[in-house]
Amino acid sequence: MAAWTAGVRLGPYVLLAPIGAGGMGEVWKAHDPRLGRVVAVKRLKEAAGSRFQQEARAIAALNHPHICQIFDIGPDYLVLEYIEGEPLKGPQPVDQAVRLATQVAGALDAAHRKGVVHRDLKPANILVTSEGSVKLLDFGLAKLTERVEVTEDATTRTRIAMTDPGTVIGTAPYMSPEQVEGRAADARSDVFSFGAVLYELLSGRQAFHGENAISTMAAILHSEPAPLDAPAALEQIVKQCLTKLPGQRYQTMAEVRAALQSVAGRTEEAQPSLAVLPFTNMSRDADDEYFSDGLAEEVIQALSQISGIKVIARTSAFAFKGKNEDIRKIAQALGVTNVLEGSVRRAGSRLRVTAQLIHAADGAHLWAQRFDRELTDVFAVQDEIAAAIVGTLRVKLAGPTATARPHEPDLRAYEAFLKARHHQHHRFLKTAEEQCARAEEYFKQAIALDPQWADPHAALGSQYFFLGALGSRPLGEMTAFARAEAWKALELLPSDPVAHAVLGAIAAVHDYDWKEAAKQFQLARASESVSPSVHNMYAGFYLSPLGRFEEALQQSEKVIAQDPLNMLCRGRRLSMLLLSEMYGRAIVEAQKVLEFDERSIAAHSLIALAHFFQGNLAEARAWAEEALRRMPLNPLATGLLAGLLKQSGEEKHAEKLVATLRGVSPLAMILYHVVCSEIDAALDCYEHAIEQRQTIAAEWAAAGFFRPLRSNPRWPKLAGTMNLVGPNSNVAF
Repeated sequence: MAAWTAGVRLGPYVLLAPIGAGGMGEVWKAHDPRLGRVVAVKRLKEAAGSRFQQEARAIAALNHPHICQIFDIGPDYLVLEYIEGEPLKGPQPVDQAVRLATQVAGALDAAHRKGVVHRDLKPANILVTSEGSVKLLDFGLAKLTERVEVTEDATTRTRIAMTDPGTVIGTAPYMSPEQVEGRAADARSDVFSFGAVLYELLSGRQAFHGENAISTMAAILHSEPAPLDAPAALEQIVKQCLTKLPGQRYQTMAEVRAALQSVAGRTEEAQPSLAVLPFTNMSRDADDEYFSDGLAEEVIQALSQISGIKVIARTSAFAFKGKNEDIRKIAQALGVTNVLEGSVRRAGSRLRVTAQLIHAADGAHLWAQRFDRELTDVFAVQDEIAAAIVGTLRVKLAGPTATARPHEPDLRAYEAFLKARHHQHHRFLKTAEEQCARAEEYFKQAIALDPQWADPHAALGSQYFFLGALGSRPLGEMTAFARAEAWKALELLPSDPVAHAVLGAIAAVHDYDWKEAAKQFQLARASESVSPSVHNMYAGFYLSPLGRFEEALQQSEKVIAQDPLNMLCRGRRLSMLLLSEMYGRAIVEAQKVLEFDERSIAAHSLIALAHFFQGNLAEARAWAEEALRRMPLNPLATGLLAGLLKQSGEEKHAEKLVATLRGVSPLAMILYHVVCSEIDAALDCYEHAIEQRQTIAAEWAAAGFFRPLRSNPRWPKLAGTMNLVGPNSNVAF
């Protein structure tokens, strides 16, 4: 088959540029000079030629606004409607997901009524246009099944079957059980695939996923997807679509469409969602930005305590600061239906706050108000904004509509606290160390100005812990400070979740007291609204060391739902995928992280490690080198690359890399020796990490790729030191 190039003529059509290619052929953007329009031209590979007429007949039989139209047919190509759009992606806000899914269901229903079964339904075959509607395309695997057409004078029965029994057809994560087993597939097979697409549209993750196509197909046959965080009625629709036995599913797409339409009017009521964008600083002093940001963050925290409403966390909501993005795009990126924006102006002791709640889909202003108050009324303004939002969305809320403020702080202490958090969030200083030092200074000011306020103690305790956990300072030294601040916070507010989480993390990765860790994390997670940081600490410092990776990943999914654009949270999730040996999935999700942030060092490093443990050494080296180019002395990439260099005979280069980290990063040295299969040397480094109370000693203890270490006779003693095995174990399983 001769290659196509731009400028080639196919009959009257002039090829312009390639659009895409796959196993079935290639698609080009082309121009039809006769009608002056742009079209898409698709040519199937010679090996797939027997399907060419099949696809043409399948599409030609259909005429539906949500199905790609066929315009013409050539000797070995199809001329199709050219569609400007992007493949369907999740997660989407519930009402948006239902709207798009209903359109897909309608298109499939129309196809089935014409006797056409798609058999390769997946997000990549569903485009969302700039107008927000869907177009179903690629009927390359479609099957014309037996159908009955009643006309005025006769009943015509036709049947075309193009696939032999026993042939597996489709795309693994979206195949029905009968497709996996090579059995006959009818319209109910599309119902199953539709359920998998809807699951992904709602959650952002695949319903069935394995390390390869075989394990994915095994999951389709024998496993059930993780529960959805969606309204019960919608989750039931997905569940019935994904039933293993065809006879127990919806029997037609018309039934599915009707079920979706029945919940369409209730989806927003069932799960209202909101992003609070950073308030614009309208004060004359640009340094007052800490106050406008802080006020927006306080509103986020207040709304997060209200049961029945999804509120996006600060990091993701503030990701669009300074960017002139369309509200609809922001809402889509964050997976919400409503957006709150506002401005703050301070002048002496006076405060002016404006706020407006916007429905993202149509830009309608649901509520707007201006508050002209004394600065001392700032807490009342926050409460009134939260109450107004609750009032506007009151029919959609299922739980309490307000939460009592446990302590109204001194105004000067409050301003110091906002300045501390501003320094934590904004890297405008020379170094992160200086940033943390300034934050510590302001937290201590807040404590001195209001000794009865728990929040500064808990926040300072958390900062102390992470300074040690991340290796900026010795963990043993930081633990004493973190523990003292956390306990002081709990004296003032016994239910403080951050303080309990800090104590849980210390008990786990420093004290190796797993029973105390379980107790503290249970208290941290006792409230209905749990912050992303608490979920992250529980997953990384407690569940992962115990090898409870499935639960850890469930926690990370909750984090991503609350804070979808937080790259640190996504990096933590990548680590969990790596530890649990889900290498293929780790690579896919790391590449998604790079779509958000191409500079992500964690993504580059973890892709390198995933490739190595899959046996793809060339790819592993390339990704590790790229990670080091972006951040010299990155421990993960350095340890891996040094090991790869030594294994390939480049020992001098390897030793040069190792010398930079020897005595500095036990993790890098452990990885280096594991890559070189030097198990005793790796265990020596591991023992050193335990002695230093390096958090990775516990965090990585159950890692799948450290299996050679755990099978060594020395491991039980090391694990016993961490109370993970043996008679001294205090793990609460």
